[in-house]
Amino acid sequence: MGKDLNDLSDLMNDFVSAKGWYNKDTKRPQTPRNIAISLVLEASEILEQFQWNDQVTDKESLSLELADVSLYLLQLARICEIDLEKAINQKLELNYNREWDQNTVK
Repeated sequence: MGKDLNDLSDLMNDFVSAKGWYNKDTKRPQTPRNIAISLVLEASEILEQFQWNDQVTDKESLSLELADVSLYLLQLARICEIDLEKAINQKLELNYNREWDQNTVK
């Protein structure tokens, strides 16, 4: 059975707890800054998949990088006390009501 965002967030929280990364003396403090940096670093690894290519050449590797980004995103939302599922739904609703004019650069 599939997991929703809240379930996945709970699984990531369990993983971080099991590794002791919430502990005061951890070498991987779960601060918004640290997680945001990790998120961007992992996102750059997605971009690296397309360096010199316009197509996916290693789908398995790309899927693992996408998972890394997703996990850091879930962790950042959790430690910042943001309901990511709610935020995504709100953003989609806002975007549906936006005007998208491809001839205008802003």
